[in-house]
Parts: sequence; C-alpha cells; structure tokens
Amino acid sequence: MRLLLQQPVQGDAPPRFVQLMLQPDLLGGWTLVRESGQIGGRSQLRTQQYADEPSALNAIERARDMQLRRGFQLVRTQAADTPPSP
Repeated sequence: MRLLLQQPVQGDAPPRFVQLMLQPDLLGGWTLVRESGQIGGRSQLRTQQYADEPSALNAIERARDMQLRRGFQLVRTQAADTPPSP
C-alpha cells in the first residue's frame, strides 16, 4: 500500500510531501516507510517495524490522519496488489 500526501502551494516555497508505504518483510512482519520533505529538495526516510498486518494498517491510517489534520491533501493511493502507474 502506498499513499502520497502533499501540502497545497503557498507563496514561493515549494510544497512539502509525505509518502507512506506499507511493505511486508521477509520474516512475516510489516514495515511502514515514511518519506517526507520538499518537492524537488531533500527528503527524510524513516521506517517502523510491525509484527502483524492489522497493527501495520492501523499505523498507516493513524499517520495518514495526522497528516490530513496538518493540512496535507491525499494526492494518490495505490493498493498493494496494483502495479505502479507511470
């Protein structure tokens, strides 16, 4: 699962983005990958491990909701079983 959120353009500053990705790991757990930064600039990558899928889904939903409250808008979603769009 992949979610892309972006702040609306305000003035001359480039908008910020947050990308949340949920990926299964090789040991049966799940990894939540958070990438955030300015579009066209530097970004930060953070990961968190979860033991099972329900707790990982709960974590990505909480992270999404927090960003929506901060003014980000959901730009794109991608389910785990769909290929990435060009």
